[in-house]
Amino acid sequence: MGFVKEFKEFAVKGNVMDLAVGVIIGGAFGKIIDSVVNDLIMPIVAAIIGKPDFSNLYIVLRGTVQDGTPLADAKKIDGAAILAYGNFITVAINFLLLALVIFIMIKAINSLKRKEEAVVAAAPPAPTKEEVLLTEIRDLLKSKA
Repeated sequence: MGFVKEFKEFAVKGNVMDLAVGVIIGGAFGKIIDSVVNDLIMPIVAAIIGKPDFSNLYIVLRGTVQDGTPLADAKKIDGAAILAYGNFITVAINFLLLALVIFIMIKAINSLKRKEEAVVAAAPPAPTKEEVLLTEIRDLLKSKA
């Protein structure tokens, strides 16, 4: 019975819930980055290097494959050993863009936190009503003594 209670406490803690939300948002964010790479960046890169599609970039290590054969068809050829590096290029670009975006976001958040901490540190809190009243009483007692 103690195990179930411990697990329930663990699963309901704020950190676990925050992590779950982060994973869900991260998955959606990954799809956005995939779209940016595949729909915006890769066509520009492909136009520069003259390849319409990175997914069909491969090297034949063994076997006979005609030039221009799509990767899916080349993989079906018996005895052919294919090094398909095109998808890796796309995934590597996705990773670099995702890392760059996350770096920029964290840098901006840290900058905002530093500004917020500086404002909080610079402005001491105003005295409460009780503190003001006690100060006045102290000053009155000093002046009568």
